[in-house]
Amino acid sequence: MIPAVPGFTSLTGNIGIKDNRPDFALLGVNTPEAASAVVFTQSRFAGPSVRLGREIDPSALRGVVVVSGNANVATGGQGLADARWLRAWAGETLGCPAEQILVASTGVIGVLYPVERMLAGMDALPAPGPADLGAVAEAIMTTDTRPKCASRTVGNAIVVGVAKGVGMMEPNMATMLSFLTTDAQISTDDLDRIFRAVVDRTFNAVSIDSDTSTSDTAAVFASGEAGPVNHVEFEAALLEVCTELVRMIASDGEGASKLIEVRVTGARDDAQAKLVAKSVANSPLVKTAVHGADPNWGRVAMAVGKCESEIDILEENVRIAFGGLEAYPVPGSPQRRAELQEYLRGDEVVIEVDLGIAAGAFTVYGCDLTEGYIRINADYTT
Repeated sequence: MIPAVPGFTSLTGNIGIKDNRPDFALLGVNTPEAASAVVFTQSRFAGPSVRLGREIDPSALRGVVVVSGNANVATGGQGLADARWLRAWAGETLGCPAEQILVASTGVIGVLYPVERMLAGMDALPAPGPADLGAVAEAIMTTDTRPKCASRTVGNAIVVGVAKGVGMMEPNMATMLSFLTTDAQISTDDLDRIFRAVVDRTFNAVSIDSDTSTSDTAAVFASGEAGPVNHVEFEAALLEVCTELVRMIASDGEGASKLIEVRVTGARDDAQAKLVAKSVANSPLVKTAVHGADPNWGRVAMAVGKCESEIDILEENVRIAFGGLEAYPVPGSPQRRAELQEYLRGDEVVIEVDLGIAAGAFTVYGCDLTEGYIRINADYTT
């Protein structure tokens, strides 16, 4: 059961984008003291939804409207006009200016909204009611196999987040679509600072296939109804929610059978650790080795070594392990290979790389590469 968050309303349903499945969500915050923060994709092909979002004051948001199944990207002037129309409809429905509504759209690129069909479907929906975040999580799905939702409490407040995303994922800001709600009372400046710090450690630390989406959007809304909270405790709770969502995203990667967690330690700084972790997590050779439970640590070494600009990474200082079982530089043996192979057969695989330089550390989340990923994306529009 997904807990309710005081101060929020929602509306979900089918508006004709998908066949008999939810494809529309409207989420609003009711309180005048609400705060918000948002981050967007850095893609140079960002869609009208993202372009509109970049123009508005992120601290003044009062809601988000989401269309699932159509990205409305690379659709020219008409696509931008359609996004404005959708935003105006959402603002009128929530009773606030259109400029206070965030638009998010996800799905096939290069296809205009079927506006007439959408309008008929939207007008047939009931009025918004108390927020049902479980229904929102389901409505924003595309190729996801399951809805993604997580929650934590902090003091008298609660934090609940929903997300979608399983492919076209190498974030360069946030990732996919994710919306966080809380009834904590917090200033817009503090919320923005905390959210960006959390995003960097979570949504910016997941990679399915090294491809950055044109529509990535992540936002947090705070209704303030629970009163003030300790900021350190709030950041910890938000981090836990977003980390849980990221693990759900990685484990549900298109065609995935295993969650991969790459932990890099001993780096010059956290930025170097992140660079190396991404190199390992994004390597098709590493991903396929994990899929086949092949303890080929040489592929991990390759992925570390191709960070050629990091001249302080020295082979003799590097240590590589899988789930605590050291694979390099310990001498290989049939027994150790059998232990590693057995570990790699599990549903979750931790790859550990210590660079032996300093104290920098970062963890990246990803998944294995399977035949299923190829099939899903080969047939995506056909």
